[in-house]
Formats: sequence, C-alpha cells, structure tokens
Amino acid sequence: MEKQKLLSNVEIASFCRQTALIIKAGITPAEGMDILAQDTVSGEGQDLINSIGEICKAGEPFYHAIESTGVFPNYVVKLTALGEESGNLDAVLTSLAAYYEREQSISENIKSAVTYPLIMIAMMFVVILVLVVKVLPIFQQVFIQLGTEMTPLASSLLSIGNTLSKYAIGITITLFVLIGACLVLYKTKSGRKRITRFFSRFPLTKGFYEKIAAGRFASGLYLTFTSGMDTYQSLDMISEIVENEQMQTKISKCKAMLDEDSNLPEALAKSEIFSRLHSRMVAIGFRSGSIDTVMKQISQNYEAETDRQINKIISIIEPTLVILLSVIVGIILLSVLLPLMGIMSSIG
Repeated sequence: MEKQKLLSNVEIASFCRQTALIIKAGITPAEGMDILAQDTVSGEGQDLINSIGEICKAGEPFYHAIESTGVFPNYVVKLTALGEESGNLDAVLTSLAAYYEREQSISENIKSAVTYPLIMIAMMFVVILVLVVKVLPIFQQVFIQLGTEMTPLASSLLSIGNTLSKYAIGITITLFVLIGACLVLYKTKSGRKRITRFFSRFPLTKGFYEKIAAGRFASGLYLTFTSGMDTYQSLDMISEIVENEQMQTKISKCKAMLDEDSNLPEALAKSEIFSRLHSRMVAIGFRSGSIDTVMKQISQNYEAETDRQINKIISIIEPTLVILLSVIVGIILLSVLLPLMGIMSSIG
C-alpha cells in the first residue's frame, strides 16, 4: 500500500479505542477489521481498515499490519508490538487511545487560546483602519471649511491612512500571502516544529510549553511502562514525541545518568524534567513499585495545570485587548473632536 500522511490524533484515538473494545470482546484483529470497515463511512477509512484486515488474515501480526500502512506513528507501532507479544494488546490500545485523546485536547486548547486573540487583533485592525482611512478625511474637510488645521497626531494618522489607501491592493496581497505562508508552514511537520521551537523559547510562553512537554513525558512513560517496555527504550521513544528541544536535551541527560548507574528517580530529579514535588512522587512510586500509577497521576496534574494556564491567559487577554481597542479608538477620536469642540464653542 502506498504510504500516506500520518493519521490525526482523533483518528488514531478512535481506531485504538474501537480495536481495544473488539479485542476485549474476544474477537481477533482480522475479524475485528471487517466489523470496523462496515461501520466506517469514509471510503479511505474503509480501504485502510480492509488493508489491515487482509494482512492479518494472511497470518501476519497485528502490529505488522498497521506498520505496513505507513499512516501510524512509530510510537503506536512499537507499543502495539509490545502489547501483542505480552498478551496485553487491548490494555495497550486503550492506553494509546487515552494518550492521543489527551494530545487532541491539548491541541484544541492551544488553538482556542491563539484563535481568540488573533480574531480580536484583526477586529482592532479593521476598526482602526476604518477610522484612519474613512472617518479622519471627513473631519479634515470640516477643519478646512472652518479655516483651521487638525492636531499633529490627527494629521499623522491621516497621512498614514492616505498611504494605506494608496497602496491598499499591494498591502492586502502581501497580508494574504503571509497568512497563506503561515498556514502552509503549520501544515508541515517541519513547520510545526519551528513554530513549537519559537514558542518554547519565547519568554511569555516558555513555561507553558515546558509544562506541556513534561506532561507528554509523564504520559509517555506511563504508557510504555504499562506496555512492558524497559526504561531506556521508553526514553528513546518518548524523546521523539515530546517535540521540545529543551525536554529532549533533558532526556538525553537522564539517559546518560542511567548509564552511570543512577536509578530512574535520581536521573529524573538531576535532569530537572519534573518539578521537585513531582520528582519526589516519582521516588516514592519507584520504591513502592507503583511508578506507572505515579506517572499517570503526574501527567494528569500537568494536563490540569496547562488547562488552568490557558484559561488564565484567555481571561487576561480578553479584557486587555478590549481596553487597548477602546484607548486607541478614544485617542483617535479625541484628537479631532476636542479641537473641533473648542472651535465650535468659540464660534458660539
């Protein structure tokens, strides 16, 4: 089968969740794919599931069938292989579904946090543009008829408005090209990495992205531990999915410490992957033999923290942008209305 682009988080989560239910019911993957294909509306989805089913019917392992499609991440393939070999395939698929559902939730939260400010900024730009290009020229005519001049601020804004009107077509085309380039960049894997790299280094968003990376790390460790993967393999695989250069550096440092005979809690604490509280939780979980449960709790804690931080950012941005718009519009209008009111009162 020709290699396609990777499935989305929603598609992977849905596939893993439904397949886990089928396997838990005692149905083989080969038979289960026939059931899924019947319930799939999309033609491409049916072709994909039928392809997996045919490979399973030929006697190949399930993980080999999903790997041959080329649409599942390496992370899913490797953990599925571990689950199949250990006899815990349904549990592994359920955990994978939960992991990709969390990834989708984080992605949607980030999009909502970014989309609202962008819409507000666009509205501000349109309102200010209308005032500068359409409204100020009307006031200029009024001032000319009264035999006086506008204030320096109003004159400067009017000059900017005239320039924008003169080159409106070129400016509009440039803006559309820039927006299109950003969208294309976001659609590509390398583009998303660049965007993530920028925000993970930007002072205002650095802490937020560090929490997301730490949450992904904890969630990934929980998933690999419950699948039966050893610690070193887990760190190698998680390093590929955190998509954060600082976290990848910390993971490399953690692996180096493990090579030097440090235990996992010591390596995690010294590499500063988690906060001190969470590092202490890892140490307790390691001693009590419940490290996987602790990792799950830590990932949930980080997810809750990122949600709170996103809501906090939105709650701050919303009134700030409204106030900023009101102040800018007020300054523009007052720059022409106050002198005009002074002239009218002197005439009266």
